Amino acid sequence: MKDYSKESVNAIVFDESRSKALLIKRRDVPVWVLPGGGIEKGESPATAALRELFEETGCKMKILRKVGEYFPVCRLAKVTHFFECQIISGDLSIGVETKEIQFFPLTKLPKKIPPPYPDWIQDATKNHPCLLKKKITSVTYKAFIKYLFSHPILVLRFLLSKIGLHINS
Repeated sequence: MKDYSKESVNAIVFDESRSKALLIKRRDVPVWVLPGGGIEKGESPATAALRELFEETGCKMKILRKVGEYFPVCRLAKVTHFFECQIISGDLSIGVETKEIQFFPLTKLPKKIPPPYPDWIQDATKNHPCLLKKKITSVTYKAFIKYLFSHPILVLRFLLSKIGLHINS
């Protein structure tokens, strides 16, 4: 079995009309993102996606399809497995990592949604017939520096979260 522990997962959940996407606002870095996280040792990407979704939304989900596999162009990102999922039971609820949960119209996503999430949402809406394999071109050192100047506090919180320090607001 391949060791996926240095990779990550994200998932998109649409409403029934596929006109809204479920986003979570993180506690450590208060930005709206797609649910997801790391893959634990011995865990498959699909299992990790379902676990992360449950931890971050309180709902049991099923995987409808694997949308893509995304590959970093620098050390700011990880190989990411991206799934489209559907709620099968439970009520949306916040948790340890989640400050807010909300479905957003695809035409009115939050302004501070960081890269690469807008690209991945766009990929999922296109419903490609085969698995996408793409580079994560929106997460680069240049984009990081630009984001640092436009959102310094968010970037600082992101960096602190990466070294294990969490600031709850």
